[in-house]
Amino acid sequence: MIHIVTPANETMYRDEMEQAWRLRHDIFVTEKGWTDLAKPDRREIDQFDTPHAIHFLAIEESRVIGYSRLLPTTRPHLLSDIMPQLCEGELPRGSDCWEWTRQAVARSHRARGKAVNPVSLALLTGIVEWGMHHGVNRLVLQMPTLYLLHVVQLHFRARPLGLPHAISGEDIIAATAEFDERTLARLRNVSGNPDSVLAPASYAYLAA
Repeated sequence: MIHIVTPANETMYRDEMEQAWRLRHDIFVTEKGWTDLAKPDRREIDQFDTPHAIHFLAIEESRVIGYSRLLPTTRPHLLSDIMPQLCEGELPRGSDCWEWTRQAVARSHRARGKAVNPVSLALLTGIVEWGMHHGVNRLVLQMPTLYLLHVVQLHFRARPLGLPHAISGEDIIAATAEFDERTLARLRNVSGNPDSVLAPASYAYLAA
């Protein structure tokens, strides 16, 4: 199940967020080699992990196996402050547009031979469900160029914001990805799960 963590309920998820910080460090520092993010305590927390960030946790038997983060584009975020070179025009901003970052899945749950990882798919479904409850219909993301096709195949209307740039050894492109109920239907069809992926505890915080 996917759990939404906001300032309204963060005290309920202190242990799980500690797991999330360490999962981020394992993947982005140890695995991907983003040494600028390295911390002695092996907790990857950056300047955007403010009370305005929304955290999505995939939890299985009390273990965090996946993570995603949303940042409001009306405040500083990765595209605006770290990678503005990826956007050749006006930066997309608005209450209906949030930046999707720090997608992470534990090594133990990376399914081989599948176009879309089930944990990643569940996290993205949870993000779309949350967005549709909050008047959000557009994501900003920075990703390897090959992933753009997967986004379109999941029925997001993706629009590149500029040409790819080489970052940390990968060709990265920025794009917006609009979604609606058809996107949610596609995500559920691909996963084979017609029901909400959000944990019951998260429903109380959909309006947070």
